[in-house]
Amino acid sequence: MIEQDTIKLLRECDAGIKMGISSIDDVLGYVKSERLKKDLEDNKDEHKKLDRDLQELLDQYHDDGKEPNPMAKGMSWLKTNMKLVVNESDNTIADLITEGCNMGVKSLNKYLNQYTAADEKSKDICKRLINLEEDLTIQMRQFL
Repeated sequence: MIEQDTIKLLRECDAGIKMGISSIDDVLGYVKSERLKKDLEDNKDEHKKLDRDLQELLDQYHDDGKEPNPMAKGMSWLKTNMKLVVNESDNTIADLITEGCNMGVKSLNKYLNQYTAADEKSKDICKRLINLEEDLTIQMRQFL
C-alpha cells in the first residue's frame, strides 16, 4: 500500500509540475512587466528543480510518471489564448496564473489527503509543490 500510494502521489505531482511549467510558458510571450516576467521565470526554474527531485524518486520506483490530462491541458491553453486575445495585459496573465495555481493547490491537497500511505519524501515533494503554487499566487496579487 505504501509503494502504491507513493507512486500515485508522485505521478500526480509530476503532472502538476508539467502543467505549471506549460502554463507559464503559454503566457511568457505576452508579459510586458519585467517584474512579472522575472517572477514567472523564477517560479518556472523552481518547478524544474523540484521536477529533478521528483524524477529521482520516480526512477527509484521504476515509474515514468504522468503527463497532464490532455483535456485539462487543452482547455487551459484555449482559455489562456482566448482571454489574451480579448485583453493582452499583465492583469489578465496574473489572473490566469492565479486561477491555475488555485486549481493546482486544490488538486494537490486532495491527492495528499487521498494517498495517506505515501512515503514522507513523496509527501514532502507534494508539499513543496503546493508551497510553490501558493507563493506564486501571492506574487501575482500585485499585478491583478
